[in-house]
Formats: sequence, structure tokens, C-alpha cells
Amino acid sequence: MATDSPADTAPGAPTVAVLGTGIMGSGMARSLLRARLPVRAWNRTHAKAEPLAAQGATVTDTAEEAVRGADVVLTALNDGPSVAETLTAATPGLRPGQVWLQSATVGLDSTAELVHRAAGLGLVYLDAPVSGTRQPAEQGTLTVFVSGPSGARATVLPVLEAIGQRTVWVGEDPGAATRLKLVANTWVINLVNGVAECLNLAEGLGLDPQLFLDAMKGGPLDTPYLQAKSAAVLSGDLSPSFALSTALKDSRLILDAAEAAGVRLDLVAASAERFGRAEAAGHGDQDMMATYYAGRPE
Repeated sequence: MATDSPADTAPGAPTVAVLGTGIMGSGMARSLLRARLPVRAWNRTHAKAEPLAAQGATVTDTAEEAVRGADVVLTALNDGPSVAETLTAATPGLRPGQVWLQSATVGLDSTAELVHRAAGLGLVYLDAPVSGTRQPAEQGTLTVFVSGPSGARATVLPVLEAIGQRTVWVGEDPGAATRLKLVANTWVINLVNGVAECLNLAEGLGLDPQLFLDAMKGGPLDTPYLQAKSAAVLSGDLSPSFALSTALKDSRLILDAAEAAGVRLDLVAASAERFGRAEAAGHGDQDMMATYYAGRPE
């Protein structure tokens, strides 16, 4: 264990290097700090990591500095290339035996590449994509899919308990958790576009969309997701809990995996096309529910 932890941290708590403090990474870092785990935080844009210092994190200037001496390295970046680039930057500070908890959704090909690089560095790679958005990350209520060597579980258990309300152990194969995450994201992506299209059609037919939501409310076809995402659109508040551009990236990863598996996903293909139109119209940085704008008359 690293020995430079602040005095108010939990006894024996692993030191965690959080690489990437965007929507998800900053939320997970705060959850780790609430659990009294020592946190070193780094982000390519230093200003995004700075607020964590006031909550007890050590904010570093480089990825190398963040990982040096850490017990667990948690990557919370946007995609495979950004994870690979960050790993390169951090490499001089890494040591064999460190546990790498890789939480970004990077797809099958990038996962295989990262597993290979981890082996070359002597790292213990845990494939650990998370299910959830801004609020669950902030509250420590994510669902974490994990696969990799079972011998690393004891080391990462305090981390997993801090960031998530549930851990789904998928097996020893480090690609298994990513495969499950792609399936889970297929459900979310199709659901959010289904909500958007219902709102589009209601408005197109001259109906108040709230009539549709009230008709569904409390019935077997209602979901909290339907109500929350619709409320975001109708209120005009599309602050990102999961950015549309990220949903587009994930859609493409799902389609790549499906093609390799010989599976045809018509709905995801249509969802990717909608996300692409909304992004081209300038909504990429908004919540993925901004796919609603792809169905409005131009």
C-alpha cells in the first residue's frame, strides 16, 4: 500500500489514481473521497481536476505523478485512443503489480490492445466499465461490470464499494465485462431514441407531449427513464449526464462488435444515424436526449 495517504483516510485504504475527471471521473473521485480513500486526480485539462483538491484529492500535473505509488489506477476517459495515450504518459510512474481498473467504454478491439499493453507493463488489468450517468457517479451508485483475475478482488473491493451500489463479476476473461456493457448500452441507446421519437410524433400530431407521459404514468409501460428524459427535453435543460457525442461513439462500438459477431442491429444503426444528425446540428455536448432534435422539422 502507498504510505503517503492523508491522516483522515480509512486505515489500510488503497491509494487510487483517477485518470480523467470529466463527468464520470469527477463523480467517481468524489465518491472515493467520501469513502475516505486517498485519491490522486489528473486530467488533461488541469482546471477540470482542480475542484477535487478542495475535497481532499491530490491533483497532479501529470499522469505519471498521479500513478506513482498508487495501489489502483482508475481510468475514466472517453474512448480507447484517449486511454492508450494516457497510459503512455503514465508509464514511467507505473510499477508491476499495480491494479488497473479500466472503466471507460472502449469496445472490443481497444480492450484487447489495452490488455496486451497491461501485460507488457506487468499490470493487473481489470475490465470494469460502469453503467450509470452523472448522478449515480456523484452518489456512488453506479453498477460496475468487472472481469479479470479474481486475485485482484480484495485490492479493488474498497474502490468498487465506494463508486457503485452493485458489482457484477462477469468472469476471468478481461473482455467479458466490456461485452456485457455493450449489451447494456444497446438497451439504453434504443430506449432514449424511442423516447425522443414518441415526443417528436406527439408534437407532430399536434398533441401536448405531456398527454403521452400522463397516459403512460404508473402503467406497465412507464419507466423512470421515460419520465426523466422527457422532462429534460420539455424543460429545455439538456445539461449532459451522458453526452450525445459519447452515445454516438458507443453506438459505433456496438455496431462494430455486432458486425464481428455476425449480428444485425437495425435499431442501433438507426440510433447512430439519429445521434449523428443531432451532433452535426450542434448538440454533441448536450445530454444524449438531444437526439430529440434529430426528429424535429428543419
